[in-house]
Amino acid sequence: MSSPLVVGIAGGTASGKTTVARKVREALADCRVAFIDQDSYYRDLKDMPLEDRRQVNFDHPDAFDTDLLVHHLKQLKSGQAIQKPAYDFRTSSRQANTVLVEPGDIILIEGILVLHMKEVRDQMDVKIYVDADDDLRILRRLTRDIKDRGRDFDHVVGQYLRHVRPMHMGFVEPSKHFADIIIPHGGNNDIAIGMLVGALRARLAVSPSR
Repeated sequence: MSSPLVVGIAGGTASGKTTVARKVREALADCRVAFIDQDSYYRDLKDMPLEDRRQVNFDHPDAFDTDLLVHHLKQLKSGQAIQKPAYDFRTSSRQANTVLVEPGDIILIEGILVLHMKEVRDQMDVKIYVDADDDLRILRRLTRDIKDRGRDFDHVVGQYLRHVRPMHMGFVEPSKHFADIIIPHGGNNDIAIGMLVGALRARLAVSPSR
């Protein structure tokens, strides 16, 4: 059985990682693409009071169930389907249901810390870092967290100053050095994304193990 091409897409909060992943998937619609997002692997905090959950540092590596993430990556690489957790950002807890992810010729894994975590990084064939200006990222995060995740302005700003920015400087930004390709200007850089898609197609075509 051929081995899938594993592509990791990292970058800061609201840098455009999800947009890049979506555009890659759309451009490779003729291929079997499996997609998993690191955000789905936050630890389940349902046994903690909601107010306490709001104080958790979700940008630290310990916030993620990395063992399960790596296990699922290995399953997909071996041709097995997985049941990906479904995470509710409004309650900071896992939902009862899961999401079926079938194996593919390409496995895309996206998340802020996927290049920082060596056990995750070691599963990758291609490593991408999506870069974007800090002021754009905080504006995008404000909009997303208030509109989509039920947060208020003060909470988002406080969380950014207390957790997001220090973790970005300590873990996310340094992981850029592990990247094979850096995409500047986030998900709006269609030229860079097009070049990435071309490189992935070339890797799929020439690799004897795929």
